[in-house]
Amino acid sequence: MTGSTRNQAMKAFSKKNITLGACAAVVAAAAAATPQTGRAAADWPFWGRDASRNMVSEEKGAPVSFDAGRYKGSTDEIDAATTKNVRWVAKLGSQSYGNPTIAGGKVFLGTNNESPRDPKLTGDRAVLLCLDEKTGETVWQFAIPKLGTGKISDWEFLGLCSSPAVEGDRVYIVTNRCEVMCLDVNGMANGNDGPFQDEGKYLADKGKPAHTPGPKDGDVIWKFDMREELGVFPHNITNCGPLIVGDKIVVTTSNGVDWTHTNIPNPRAPALCMLDKNTGKLIAEEGAGVSSRTLHSNWSSPAGGPIGGKDTVIFGGGDGWCYGFSTDTVDEGGVKLFKEQWRFDCNPAQYRVKDGKPLKYATHGGPSEVIATPVLYKNRVYVPIGQDPEHGEGLGYLVCIDATKSGDITKTGTIWSYDKIARSLSTPSISDGLIYVADYSGFVHCLDAETGKPYWVFDTKSHIWGSTLVVDGKVYIGTEDGDLIVLEAGKTLKEVARADMRAPVYSSPVVANGTLYVGTPTHLYAIGGAAAGVATASATAADGTTVALEDYEAPSPAECARRERERDAWRKRYPPPFPCRANHEDGERRRAAAGKASPL
Repeated sequence: MTGSTRNQAMKAFSKKNITLGACAAVVAAAAAATPQTGRAAADWPFWGRDASRNMVSEEKGAPVSFDAGRYKGSTDEIDAATTKNVRWVAKLGSQSYGNPTIAGGKVFLGTNNESPRDPKLTGDRAVLLCLDEKTGETVWQFAIPKLGTGKISDWEFLGLCSSPAVEGDRVYIVTNRCEVMCLDVNGMANGNDGPFQDEGKYLADKGKPAHTPGPKDGDVIWKFDMREELGVFPHNITNCGPLIVGDKIVVTTSNGVDWTHTNIPNPRAPALCMLDKNTGKLIAEEGAGVSSRTLHSNWSSPAGGPIGGKDTVIFGGGDGWCYGFSTDTVDEGGVKLFKEQWRFDCNPAQYRVKDGKPLKYATHGGPSEVIATPVLYKNRVYVPIGQDPEHGEGLGYLVCIDATKSGDITKTGTIWSYDKIARSLSTPSISDGLIYVADYSGFVHCLDAETGKPYWVFDTKSHIWGSTLVVDGKVYIGTEDGDLIVLEAGKTLKEVARADMRAPVYSSPVVANGTLYVGTPTHLYAIGGAAAGVATASATAADGTTVALEDYEAPSPAECARRERERDAWRKRYPPPFPCRANHEDGERRRAAAGKASPL
């Protein structure tokens, strides 16, 4: 189908009156719908460990106390002799926002190219690193060139934000160039397996001779360009932790607004698509109209699992709605679409409209999209709303949705909701009947997963970008101020330990095969495990960060502003990547001026 034919078909489809209903049952074995089948029990091969995205591990003996060490003089190298209970430290680039995944004796993660490993591949690139799980040494890398679009679609020096998904001898990523890519976990060491054979040309800078791949380079099996094939316009950066369901791979496209932040270049491009994991062939795309309602971009990774016998994909949209899609497809004018099972508006009505007027996006009390990954747990979906961190702090909302219903279930599908949470980027963790979730304002919340009853709130006194990890009766969370904080899991709040990571912790801690992995923008730490030294306590006692539940209220605009001022010095040292708040505040004027100069 040509691009023009596809757009005509989608335009026609978007005008139809869509009636949502129960989808036909998917006839598939449970094993085919569960991506962790066949993997080592203690690996962490996907963002969120498995398709449910629940940030919980069954491992025991997770390390609690350690020391991240000191820098060697004025360099950015960590002195191994000053670390305690650390197996190894791997130097990354200068910015790293994705999360590591661990499978088959290898660690996969994304970074940028500010610490180039190949003198022939220099400059700004997004890098997929494959490290040896035992030593942290580089096995291979794939240094992806930039799009050349600047901050609009491939922000400088952000690197690879995708959390890789590993299954068997294949690793799947979503690149900074808005491509879905399948690579050989062994890289080029065992030859160029194809069918993609143009790695050398792909890796070369524009106008430069082809690179000659070696055994330390990545081996691409196939790639799917979402810009070219689907007309996607990614905003700032493309990000997704791919979801593997049987022989399918499902990814978010990152379709969003342009530089004015008031215009969506392609409102008919899908926010979600599904490919054949073996060939990269397009199977289906989302046709629910998410892009036409998108507030900023679509960055939430999909979750999935069986619900009522139906193989279901759960997606948090850039429009602030959560969707349940069947992996069955329907044909609309030659376009294969996901079957929509249900949709739910995660914003309460008062966040969208006040006094009969729509509330403006990127304001303290206005509507938000979903950036966190929804969690599927016992036929329920748990999801908070949030915004780009550079929009600042604001009102949030956490909902528990009955995923067995059908249609627009905004009014009928709420099991419980919680409005004392601020905007959140964080994926929840659900364990032993309790849900733990952080918000961007720096609070960690513990509630009853069945009823939403709150038990405690913990103030980290820092912004939080990442997600909680529950393992061995403890809750781990990293902060923008560079602390890794360990809390006791349960209805009674207790701070167990905290460690200074020497730099912000934007990503989420994960655990695999007895080792805790914590990433900063510049280093990945492998903590504990058989090769680590004797643990030495380096934790601090609780220091007044406990908030009495009866006294807790979500932070006011004045309190949010005060907390922002306190963090200015730290943020100047480690600038956050998306300074686009001013673009939202001034977007309409800038768009009008651009229109006069060159009408769109």
